[in-house]
Amino acid sequence: MSNFFKEAIKSCAAVGLVFAAAGSAQADTWRYAFEEAMTDVQGVYAQKFKAEIEANSDHEIQLFPYGTLGEAADIMEQTQDGILQFVDQSPGFTGALIPEAQVFFVPYLLPTDQEHLARFYRESKAINEMFKPLYADKGLELLKMFPEGEVAMTTKTPIKTCSDLNEIKFRVMTNPLLVESYRAFGATPTPLPWGEVYGGLQTNLIQGQENPTFFLYSTKIYEVTDYITYAGHNNFTTAVMANKDFYDGLSAEDQGVIQKAASVAYEHTVIYQKQAGETELAKIMEAKPEMNVTVLTEEERSCFKAAAVDVENTFIEMTGNSGAKIIAQMKADLAATAH
Repeated sequence: MSNFFKEAIKSCAAVGLVFAAAGSAQADTWRYAFEEAMTDVQGVYAQKFKAEIEANSDHEIQLFPYGTLGEAADIMEQTQDGILQFVDQSPGFTGALIPEAQVFFVPYLLPTDQEHLARFYRESKAINEMFKPLYADKGLELLKMFPEGEVAMTTKTPIKTCSDLNEIKFRVMTNPLLVESYRAFGATPTPLPWGEVYGGLQTNLIQGQENPTFFLYSTKIYEVTDYITYAGHNNFTTAVMANKDFYDGLSAEDQGVIQKAASVAYEHTVIYQKQAGETELAKIMEAKPEMNVTVLTEEERSCFKAAAVDVENTFIEMTGNSGAKIIAQMKADLAATAH
């Protein structure tokens, strides 16, 4: 993002920020950016959050979907700078900022069962307690993490085992552990901002990428790939945050409104995203009947699961004792919510 663009946004936001610092003394307009379109899962969450805030306070929420304020790195920078009050960003991008957040890219750590995942994110000590101070250290108040659905690989050639990924340039988010994951799977990981992915697949700069099913449909990635493969290796996680100085400056009443809105939006969204995976795959098949969809068998997944052990060890090497404690607590939380 250019300095001119940054300064323009800061200038436009200046008056609102001064008022925001006054807490609930008057009605304020709060700015909220996210990584997806208004009709995607993050957009569904954001709209419910907005509706709850506006129904229970005098404040207004302005929503900024993907592309309106730049790429993922731009909206995080704007949130840390106080230009935005809220941001929804996945650990895929915050992993470089908060290394422990990369735990969500340890393959086969999270289950594919969406009801289990919903309980886990709601009740997990690791998510709701251990992550908060890590985000706070970066000037962020972590409000809620939630799942967006099982991640699928989309490629131009069939993937049945790790050897099929050999020499494939596979787009990954700018996340060190995700890079290591696809290297362990046998691919050539290629970090790219999302805005370059469709064109990269079209021109064969890359030959594959991963995302939850609804996103494959809404972004039309199916148009430039021929195979969708479910290896069960991950579920896409995202996090809703507030600028911490802004949040700490609010009244207890306004903080309560925000916390309630975050929880109500969570319950609304986990139901929506569970349905979205099925409905959007059907839409992909209707738009492109020749698309090949494969769910790998346990035998076919064996090499990916073997590679996951190395990735987990790499995560602990990257993050030390802090990361080791978090992954151990996540495993305990997952076991406790498996009922």
